[in-house]
Amino acid sequence: MSNIPVVLVLPYPAQGHVNPLMILSQKLVKNGCKVVFVNTEFDHKRVVSSFGDQEHSRKHEEESVMKLVSVPDGLGADDDRNDFGKLCDALQNSMPKELEKLIHNMHLKGENKISFIVADLFMAWALDVGKKFGMKGAIVGPASATTFALTYSIPSLIHDGTLDSDGLRLTTKETIQISSSMAEMNIGDFFWLNIGDIISSKMIFQYLIHCCQSLNLAEWWLCNTTHELEPGALSFVPKILPIGPLLRSYDSKIGTTKAIGQYWEEDLSCINWLDEQHHGTVLYVAFGSITLFDQNQFNELALGLVLTNRPFLWVIREGNKMEYPTEFKGHKGKIVSWAPQQKVLSHPAIACFVTHCGWNSTMEGLSNGVPFLCWPYFAEQIQNGRYICDELKVGLGFDKDKNGVVSCEELKLKVEQLLSDENVKSRSFELKEKLMNNIVKGGESWENLNRFVKWLKE
Repeated sequence: MSNIPVVLVLPYPAQGHVNPLMILSQKLVKNGCKVVFVNTEFDHKRVVSSFGDQEHSRKHEEESVMKLVSVPDGLGADDDRNDFGKLCDALQNSMPKELEKLIHNMHLKGENKISFIVADLFMAWALDVGKKFGMKGAIVGPASATTFALTYSIPSLIHDGTLDSDGLRLTTKETIQISSSMAEMNIGDFFWLNIGDIISSKMIFQYLIHCCQSLNLAEWWLCNTTHELEPGALSFVPKILPIGPLLRSYDSKIGTTKAIGQYWEEDLSCINWLDEQHHGTVLYVAFGSITLFDQNQFNELALGLVLTNRPFLWVIREGNKMEYPTEFKGHKGKIVSWAPQQKVLSHPAIACFVTHCGWNSTMEGLSNGVPFLCWPYFAEQIQNGRYICDELKVGLGFDKDKNGVVSCEELKLKVEQLLSDENVKSRSFELKEKLMNNIVKGGESWENLNRFVKWLKE
């Protein structure tokens, strides 16, 4: 047993980071590795409580190869984990010591001698902890290669006077090209400038600088993307190896039971509902784990869905305090609090995906050939939305009115425009084929992952 590599996997504590790192972990397990998956205590509780009872035996069986463990994140019980400035500050100050303690205790018990660390790009400091124990490491970019390349470029953007040391723009230019192989980027779209207020942005930027200092400790840089999607970013930073799309596999033995790592329990009844709808008619509307709307925007979205006169599947997270407008009664849709998204997007009933453009959602939509209606909320979603519409040309964005609201008429208009465009449909289908060819045996992402596993085992 001792020659089985034991890999510690550490995601940044947010659903959009836990997902791809969990999928990668399951691939490592399938290829004969053991994984110690480290969540923060706060996230660990959510992940474990979203298991149904029927998961217990399966979870127990997986425990031997996939161990879910936790460390404190340095915040108090009542602190807001969606205040990312505060969260980054706490992680940087308290988590390295906690992680060190965890590894030390596991080694003392002699149960799992950890030999490798696989850290989220935004937890790269963990490689310094690993170094103390003589561990080798890998970095995983859970977002796009463009986001990875931009993060990697932070020190040089400060050095050449494009940004100040707080990540704010110094140059008079609105757009820059971080590499001749990549498209122009709007500086105002940089992800740290679109998370919370200015104080939050500065705290996050300091945290990113801290992570950048550890990047070169990793022998492997992996990313949930493919060459066809982001040739420019990948040729600018050739060390980044594409291993995407990282997609959940639905094991026929297990049926449709939940994957580990979800913060909320998935409502599987939506699949039966989709089975009853005509092919290519349903709007799938889902904005990820963080997006919040005010009542006014919520009303316009609800009324817009009614106006389209199409069936829709709308994910509205638990704890939503919004009132539905009266005209919404008797609508043609189904509302769930969390959906098995990969399964939904692969369903033939789906016509298009109204999305916040998080990278996981983007990869899942592209992998299923579904066209996009882009409604980015924050962080790198703004850049992703532009990429989907302007570079890949498989989606449309929404225009906001003078009050910054997407009106119900605008929603109806864009749905009709997107669904009547045959070119978008054929481009979406072509991209799907290219993406999926990466993860079949012999495909580029398959080969990269295979080489990485071989290296772990040596």
